Amino acid sequence: MSAPTFIPKKEVTMQETKNMTNEKMQKSFEALLHNFSKVRTGRASVSILDDIRINYYGQLTPIKQLCNISIPEPRTIIIQPWDKTTLADIEKAILGANIGITPENDGNVIRLPFQPLTEEKRKEIVRDLKKIAEDARVAIRNIRRDSNDQTKKMKKDGEISEDDEKKLLKEIQDLTDEWIGKIDEVEKSKEKEIMGI
Repeated sequence: MSAPTFIPKKEVTMQETKNMTNEKMQKSFEALLHNFSKVRTGRASVSILDDIRINYYGQLTPIKQLCNISIPEPRTIIIQPWDKTTLADIEKAILGANIGITPENDGNVIRLPFQPLTEEKRKEIVRDLKKIAEDARVAIRNIRRDSNDQTKKMKKDGEISEDDEKKLLKEIQDLTDEWIGKIDEVEKSKEKEIMGI
C-alpha cells in the first residue's frame, strides 16, 4: 500500500476557495438561465409553465407532471391533462401566474395562444432582459469580492504567502471574467431571439 500523498494545507485552502468561488458563480449563472427561460419571446415555450403548480389531492404539483404538453405550431401550447377534472384548476393557476397569456379552455384541452410581439413590447422585454443580466453580473462581482476578502484574510492569518495571495486573486478574477463573458453571450443571444421574431 502506498503512503498517502501529503498536500500542504495552504494548497487545499486555496483550491477550496477557488472551487467554492466557481461553484457559487455557476449557481448565479444557472439562476440567470432559469430567469431567461421564463421571459416571453412571442414564440411558444413550455418553460413558461415551469413554476406553475396546482393543488392535486393535497399536494402542490407542477402542471407539467399532470398533463401532456405540446407545441403544434410556433405560437401555441396545448395542455392536455390526464385527469380532466383538473382542467379548471390548471386554467386558474395559469391565469394566477400572470404570464401574460389568456388560456382558452374547451373542456378537453387548454390552448395558450402567444400573440405576436409589437416592436414596443420587444424593446420592453429586452430592457427586462438587460436588468436580469445586470443583476447576475452584480451577483458574480459580489462573489468575487467575498472570495477576495477571504484570500486577503488567509494571507493576513499567515495561511498563505504574498505570492499565493496574488496567484489566487488572479485566478478569482479569471473566473469572474469567464462567468461574466458567459452572461454577456446568453444575453446577446436572447436579445437577438426576441428582436428577430
